Amino acid sequence: MTGLSRRIAWNLRHRWRRIFALLVIGIGVAAPLITGLWWSLPLVWFFGLFVALPVLHTLTKPVPDEDSDDSDANAPDDPALRALRERYARGEIDEREFERKLDRLLETEDAETVDRSDAEDLAERVRDGLRREVERVRE
Repeated sequence: MTGLSRRIAWNLRHRWRRIFALLVIGIGVAAPLITGLWWSLPLVWFFGLFVALPVLHTLTKPVPDEDSDDSDANAPDDPALRALRERYARGEIDEREFERKLDRLLETEDAETVDRSDAEDLAERVRDGLRREVERVRE
């Protein structure tokens, strides 16, 4: 798959709600022009946005696995955090170095994904999760 086709496939898979809403709005605007009936615009918008979209969202919502382990849910998906945690667990870096590098990683995290007001809370949650994981690995 090329870069463009991969990006299009990702957008369709993860942003289908936005695409669907834009299509409903476009069809709603085109409906009165095609049919000549002014009330087809609100009719298409109502059924598309308030009936079809919630139903499709509910049907495509992923169902969580019942047998998933809770420790895997708290594990970081970021490879940099995972590598830092592994280095700390092996004893290559001490706790002070671990905290310093963890703070640097969390500061450089993308501003779109984390608000500044939630950054400290997120950092504390990540630290707690990593400490628990390191204690579990060292036992």
